[in-house]
Amino acid sequence: MSRRATATFDLDTWKEEPYDDLDGTKLTRSRVTKTFHGDVEGRSTVELLMAYAPEGSGAYCGLERVVGTVHGRSGSFILQHTVVSSRTGQTTSWAVVPDSGTGELRGMEGTGDIGRQPGGAHTFTLDYDL
Repeated sequence: MSRRATATFDLDTWKEEPYDDLDGTKLTRSRVTKTFHGDVEGRSTVELLMAYAPEGSGAYCGLERVVGTVHGRSGSFILQHTVVSSRTGQTTSWAVVPDSGTGELRGMEGTGDIGRQPGGAHTFTLDYDL
């Protein structure tokens, strides 16, 4: 049965380190920690590889381990992130890595998405099957 979990999250830490910069296009590695509130409760750690182009376009990919509960079921799972943005729009893909669920989240499959609210608050939506 498919379910939808919604939550907000706080960015607890964001440590970004450049590792390459050529002709204004910068590559960075970031480690981010988050705390989730709502249908998803818990914490996560994310590793991101990011690219910033001088015209404002960019992209990132990453892996995030979420540890906590989803609709009261405890365990962990891993999300794979892929995002590309340009002046013409943005494409995003967030997927639960197959077989990454543990505990009561074992067997989880699904996709996720984030949004930003006025004032900078972050929202998280997870469409999943168990």
